[in-house]
Amino acid sequence: MNKKNKKICVSRPSLPDLKEYLPYLKKIWQNKILTNSGPFYKEFEREVAKYLGVKYISLFSNGTSALISALRVLDIKGEVITTPYTFVATANSILWNNNKPVFVDVDPINLNLDPNKIEQAITSKTTAILPVHVYGNPCSFKEIEAIAKKHKLKVIYDACHAFGVKVNNQSIFNLGDLSVASFHATKVFSTFEGGAVISKNKKIKEKLDRFKNFGFISKGKKLDIESIGFNSKLDEVQSAFGLLQLKHVDKNIEKIKNIAFKYRELLGKIPGVSFLGDVEGVRHNYSYFPIFIDQKKYGKSGDSLYNEFKKNNIFPRKYFYPLITNFSIYKDKKHNFKFPVAEKASRSVICLPIYPDLDINDMKKVVKIIRSFCKR
Repeated sequence: MNKKNKKICVSRPSLPDLKEYLPYLKKIWQNKILTNSGPFYKEFEREVAKYLGVKYISLFSNGTSALISALRVLDIKGEVITTPYTFVATANSILWNNNKPVFVDVDPINLNLDPNKIEQAITSKTTAILPVHVYGNPCSFKEIEAIAKKHKLKVIYDACHAFGVKVNNQSIFNLGDLSVASFHATKVFSTFEGGAVISKNKKIKEKLDRFKNFGFISKGKKLDIESIGFNSKLDEVQSAFGLLQLKHVDKNIEKIKNIAFKYRELLGKIPGVSFLGDVEGVRHNYSYFPIFIDQKKYGKSGDSLYNEFKKNNIFPRKYFYPLITNFSIYKDKKHNFKFPVAEKASRSVICLPIYPDLDINDMKKVVKIIRSFCKR
């Protein structure tokens, strides 16, 4: 492809050499086991739990089914407090369980669920809080869990952006009653599609494993179904790929970190352009690089810059625009609160291209457009 016409996307999966994957595929062809907890699935479950530093993990076909299952196995009813500033799968999982999402605003510093807004949203029907570690940045979990304990609420973390993230050297996935991961192709760690629910006790893991396999339970030599389930198992091909990807994930995170630091260096002196920084004590995964455009200081709107990128064959994304509360399915529902911080972030955000193999010259081209466009 002509370098001038080269397409630069917001993300691109990091794939190992195909030769590394072929031995795994040959074993699958020899075993003729494609799904239903085959040998690669079992090995991947052990290894990814070890990597994440968690005790129990249940693998799923995608992050959305993992979110739905997490709510289901905890028997969440009524209202669930969550954020409007996230991918719609977070709220959809609540609706799928016939619960009501109650949205509250986000913190202006980290753009995660604002703990100062939560208690005013709690009613007699509230049973859980579903925070999101947006862009992989840890939310205010100490405050959130203190509120949950006070009001006897469950906490399920949507940690789909946060693979590999640690707080004070402890895995972020050990927080709450359950945490949910995504292994989607756009994530820093991928099994093509995939996801997981991390739990703290064996009984919950067993419930999750039954639920994702139609609800089957073994009773001696017989199978029974005591509660409804569905089919959302991770297969052998994806599990094998996950095992291979685990060998490369730390190297990839280091590459992304270097790109993120270079972005910060080059963007730091452009008026009206801000971005999120590192949090002390946190091992970040740098899987997103959102910038926020202040139109008054920058001189142009975020939308106009976004369109300028597209003219130059660069395709960032507006994660997360529009807010979930502005989608038709949610817009028609009554919302008791306003979301000024989330609205401002949503209007001004542009997630820049970032992935392990992003060419340094492509990254500089992105910055050059940001720097030059405001001066026209």
